[in-house]
Amino acid sequence: MKQVYFLIVVLAGSVLSSCGRGGGDRGEVVGVPARSFRAEVPYGMVYIPGGSFLMGQTDQDVTFAQIAQTKQVTVSPFFMDQTETSNSQYKMFVNWVRDSIAITSYINDNKYYIQPRTGAGNNNNNGGKKFINWDYVKKNPIWSSKGGQASNAQKLQGMYYQGDDRVFDRNEVDVRLLKYNYALFTLREAADHHNDKTKHRSDFILRDTVPVYPDTLVWLSDFSYAANEPMVESYFSHPAFRNYPVVGVTWRQARAYATWRSRYNDAYKDKRHLAHRAPYSLPTEAEFEYAARGGRIGTDYPWGGPYIKNAKGCLLANFKPGRGNYTDDGGAYTVPVRSYFPNDYGLYNMAGNVAEWTLSAFDESASTFVHDLAPTFNYEAKSTDPEVLKRKVVRGGSWKDIGYFLQNSTRSYEYQDTAKSYIGFRCVTHYLGRDITDKR
Repeated sequence: MKQVYFLIVVLAGSVLSSCGRGGGDRGEVVGVPARSFRAEVPYGMVYIPGGSFLMGQTDQDVTFAQIAQTKQVTVSPFFMDQTETSNSQYKMFVNWVRDSIAITSYINDNKYYIQPRTGAGNNNNNGGKKFINWDYVKKNPIWSSKGGQASNAQKLQGMYYQGDDRVFDRNEVDVRLLKYNYALFTLREAADHHNDKTKHRSDFILRDTVPVYPDTLVWLSDFSYAANEPMVESYFSHPAFRNYPVVGVTWRQARAYATWRSRYNDAYKDKRHLAHRAPYSLPTEAEFEYAARGGRIGTDYPWGGPYIKNAKGCLLANFKPGRGNYTDDGGAYTVPVRSYFPNDYGLYNMAGNVAEWTLSAFDESASTFVHDLAPTFNYEAKSTDPEVLKRKVVRGGSWKDIGYFLQNSTRSYEYQDTAKSYIGFRCVTHYLGRDITDKR
């Protein structure tokens, strides 16, 4: 029995001594302690493995041969939204901005803010700033007329249309008030001036204020003599369209949404994984084309090709099949974001339904001068710049486009402050590491 106890003591000592060598400070460089890392796919996204591909047109096109040369490029792994951003998802952003403004500018009630802790060891000096308690807001909606929230009704009157802007004396939120303020580091500009001693950190911080409500009038302004009033009145507001892609959103609004999504994610995610997810953004032009191809080589469309119909004669995307014909593919306008079959990466509607904003600026000859590693051409256009510098690449084709614009390699553009009834977006976030299957 004594021998058994002796063995237990020896084994325990061995374990403790080995742990001491790994964690103790013996003058050895062992690296900075870090949180454990567990790769996980963000909700609603799919993992796109890194790789190289031939970017550009697969067939010779005389018209675009001089501005769309093919080029072998490499893209790092990233996560991409499985679907286009839906009305329901974008409405979360709009409602968050609406409630933030209501709480901070109209209600001014301390119960909607995080209460500072009391007691020794708590540092509650936030420079006078107060932070909204969103858990409390979820349980006690500020727009409810029941219970304790009834007292908010009078305070919120200033957020509704006033005077002659009212219709039948209805209380309707004045969407012109819904603006989102945010700041971003313009890393490319900082890199271009990193040896300039006259520059300061503040010179590379972009601060923008963006109206967030979609332009619902695009359903009429995009088309002459088209009776699209029902779409204006219902597309973003009616629950029947909650899973349809959001439209009427400018490039600046799409970027603001991606920035808000990063902040929203940071506020709610598990602190153990706080530093393990990159910010959300729009995809670069190369990332969009690479993801659209679904790992296939030299194909015309996300499903392969070269045809837009399957063997049964069914159309494979939402587009304009023929002159005056919008319905043969299953929808006269947009369709739900999970319509049709996904490509081999599991992405829906990478061609058709709505065209999508990318992060890249548009230049006809970009393929000739961008790098072959993670290629993109970015330019932060100022309000005083000429319009030609405000063009952003649009990819994928839409419900009102002919089949040519659905091709993986077809590139188009729109101006960054322009909203259209046929342009939406989806987000990406970069995978931090070599590959999601790498366990090291």
